[in-house]
Amino acid sequence: MPFKKLLISLTLPLVTTLALAQAPDKATYPNLKEGDYIVKDFKFHTGEVFSALKIHYTTLGNPDGEPVLVLHGTAGSGTAMINPAFAGELLGPGQPLDAAKYFIILPDAIGTGKSSKPSDGLRAKFPRYNYDDMVAAQHALVRDHLGLKRLRLVIGNSMGGMQTWIWAQKYPMMDVAVPMASLPVEMSGRNWMLRRLIVDSIRRDPEWMEGNYTVQPKSASFASTYFAIATNGGNQALFKAAPTRERADAFLDARLNAKFTGDANDLLFQWDSSADYNPSAGLEKITATVLAINSADDERNPPELGVLDKEIKRVKQGRVFLIPASERTAGHGTTGQARFWKGELAQLLQTAPRLIQAP
Repeated sequence: MPFKKLLISLTLPLVTTLALAQAPDKATYPNLKEGDYIVKDFKFHTGEVFSALKIHYTTLGNPDGEPVLVLHGTAGSGTAMINPAFAGELLGPGQPLDAAKYFIILPDAIGTGKSSKPSDGLRAKFPRYNYDDMVAAQHALVRDHLGLKRLRLVIGNSMGGMQTWIWAQKYPMMDVAVPMASLPVEMSGRNWMLRRLIVDSIRRDPEWMEGNYTVQPKSASFASTYFAIATNGGNQALFKAAPTRERADAFLDARLNAKFTGDANDLLFQWDSSADYNPSAGLEKITATVLAINSADDERNPPELGVLDKEIKRVKQGRVFLIPASERTAGHGTTGQARFWKGELAQLLQTAPRLIQAP
């Protein structure tokens, strides 16, 4: 693969702003609609009450089909999942989540996309939300607004994968749960250290001004690039893209010089929201069939630690699918490419029992 194309392929999973800028093709994805649900008097885990919390969402496919909830990664959005590498491999005719058969729901988590977030106006005074708050708001959208009592599948990637572990425990209304690029244990090791470095880099930046900046602090862009290089891309793929110092410099310069369209307060809250994530205590409660998908070169969730292999034994109907590392994989970004695992998902949907009958 030519260097330019390889650079683009490695960059795409990491640059949320690019994914957000690409509007999904309504001709490709039938019945694509966006909407907002206002959750009245939403109570955060801190006890703070938000009078009108907006949860933005996208739906597509057959409204009478079996519902599927798709959860995005940190700093992403529901529509960011509607891309060739993910939706393009799953939602077409004859594909595992054929939109003619399934009703696909893609919410924007609290603090992301078009849902309520610090940059809407409250800045650093926005409530300190966590993953449990995000999942509670998603559940309110599914049950109270969309009126659904069951889900055939909850599938999430990275942050969405961690939220899938929470969903399967707290709201057992799904037959199948597929958490990807995640672990069902507390934040630790390199994963948390580098997340905290993003948060601390912004907070210690004099330009941040306690969240009251008028120009985006430079630390937000630099820390985001640093984190992406350190925890994504895959060793083999990055070496293939940058086998010399000159190529490595060109690769890095392309990242550093890319337009930054994020918001420092939003980023700070997004990464800090994972601080108290820890679903480990409730794994035995899960009744859904669980397929945990990780990649062997995932920098944030390295399989050599043995964590997932140990914890999955506590799930009654759970197994792990580990994608082998190669020049074609992209580390933590691998699971964003459904071609690596869509066959496993298709087989699971054919065999997994329906625990809750449709109303």
